[in-house]
Amino acid sequence: MTERFRYIVVEGPIGVGKTSLASKLADEFESELLLEKPEENPFLANFYQNPRQYALSAQLHFLLQRAQQVQDFRQADMFHGSYIADFMVDKDRLFAQMTLSSDELALYQQIYTHLTLDAPKPDLVIYLQAPVETLRERIARRGIDYEQQIRDDYLLRLSESYTQLFYDYDDSALLTVNTESTDLINNADDYAAILEKISNIHSGRHYFNQSSFAL
Repeated sequence: MTERFRYIVVEGPIGVGKTSLASKLADEFESELLLEKPEENPFLANFYQNPRQYALSAQLHFLLQRAQQVQDFRQADMFHGSYIADFMVDKDRLFAQMTLSSDELALYQQIYTHLTLDAPKPDLVIYLQAPVETLRERIARRGIDYEQQIRDDYLLRLSESYTQLFYDYDDSALLTVNTESTDLINNADDYAAILEKISNIHSGRHYFNQSSFAL
């Protein structure tokens, strides 16, 4: 499987479980794991408390972090070994468009263009979906203090932005997964089912959930 998919990205909104699945798949495929590390952003906790004041600071920190990640990608030998990440560099602009004012977004785009971010394209993107109620439950369960400040309207807008991003996405094979009633981490049957689904993907758009997998 890793011969066909040397670079897999697991994406989705906050709380959907992308880091847990990426970590499990990296162990499964003996791949190098690339993590987003939002805890390294010193502005993030303040952003969730006061989005208007800290949006630009938080977003620029993520942008510079992405630039370093792109450099690391380019230095890595993507043709030997395999990589699984819990983020897609392209999604940084999704958050910028959501959180920044028009003037801030113009500044952000100038810096983005100057940095010329051009990360390698993944061979497969696994896009995890869940309704806001499920995201809220999972955020509460993992207990990161600053995430408890996240408002439901923000989660809804974020989910809608991801939906739009992947509605138009065609840069690689795409597997959209409904995680509302599927436990890919703790349920062995669910995990085995998604592994089988991935093994049958070569290109194009695909969908996975408990009710439709057996069809």
